[in-house]
Amino acid sequence: MDWPDLLLWIGIATAGVFLGGVVLRLVWQVRGQWRIRRAGPRKLLASRHRLWRDRGTPTLADLRFGPGGREGAPKAPFTFIEEHLSGSQPCVSVRDANGRLWRVKWGSEVRPEAFAVRLAHALGYFAEVTHYIDDGVIDGVKELTRARGCIDAECRFREARFELEDRDVRMLFDEHSWSWDDNPFIGTPQLSGLKLLVMLVSNWDTKDRRDVARGSNTAIFERGARWAREARYLITDWGGAMGKWGTNVVSRGRWDPDGFEAQTPQFVTGIRDDGIVTFGYVGQRTADVAYDIPIDHVRWFYKYAARLTDAHLREGLMASGATDDEAARFARAILDRIEQLGHVSRVALMDPGANSVGSHVGGGPLRNDSRPSFRTAS
Repeated sequence: MDWPDLLLWIGIATAGVFLGGVVLRLVWQVRGQWRIRRAGPRKLLASRHRLWRDRGTPTLADLRFGPGGREGAPKAPFTFIEEHLSGSQPCVSVRDANGRLWRVKWGSEVRPEAFAVRLAHALGYFAEVTHYIDDGVIDGVKELTRARGCIDAECRFREARFELEDRDVRMLFDEHSWSWDDNPFIGTPQLSGLKLLVMLVSNWDTKDRRDVARGSNTAIFERGARWAREARYLITDWGGAMGKWGTNVVSRGRWDPDGFEAQTPQFVTGIRDDGIVTFGYVGQRTADVAYDIPIDHVRWFYKYAARLTDAHLREGLMASGATDDEAARFARAILDRIEQLGHVSRVALMDPGANSVGSHVGGGPLRNDSRPSFRTAS
């Protein structure tokens, strides 16, 4: 086959892949809209809706144990209940010594999810009780399929994520969840803060209710007595975090210190003329997450994020299965990203009409190889 013919076939194959992707997305969109329409309005019983609450200055325990605290951690021995065949990763249900039910998952999402949940909790956002367990035993394991390689013949497991199934909570998933453009918090600094948190940990998997055909990663949890119920809005899947953000499986990743560090200088990229801060982040819902955050909302979030220290972050990372080296590198990069938010906030506050920012967060010159050049976008 000569070069013209080869190039022709390559072009046809490329066009086929592109068109196939477009058709698949249209199918997902149509199916998602049909499922949402069929489900009807959300049947919420709550009288109060919350996305965030001020938890004060984080403690080391907040990052070590996350939601649920020390007493909420899973307690051995664990007894096998069933295996789940849905989802992208192997998963089983177990009951612990306190009679609580847990979903145990393995795979590449375990560490990033455990850490992101702790960070969200420390910053005042709602998250599920989640723990990383390095090793243990699950008694009474029956025949397994997908999880066969995760639990050995002696019923031992390694590197698992335990997520609490709280039967006292009314959980609304998928069609009854929420989307970035449809929730009671539109235009608030609290919603912008959640978006900033998503970008802070490079969580590219930002699917919401509109993506229900592929699975929504948002949910609403109702708690409380009948006449005092509270609806809490949260992200339930942080597994696409702590690596490189990106638009496809080739450009993005999970739990990758190298990729996380490499993209950190492009975390904040500038301020537009209308006061909107711009970011280098790219994910599944880039426009909803990264394109509409005003400088005042960045300043609000920074006030709370700046309370985090290297010790806090390392504590949460080590509790999530990080090595000493990974904890040090991730913590340093996260603090760098937080300081970029502080830097752009201070610059805008000192000179709202400034067209460029030429100083380093710490006061020295801004280096092109280590930090973004803050400029007002045209």
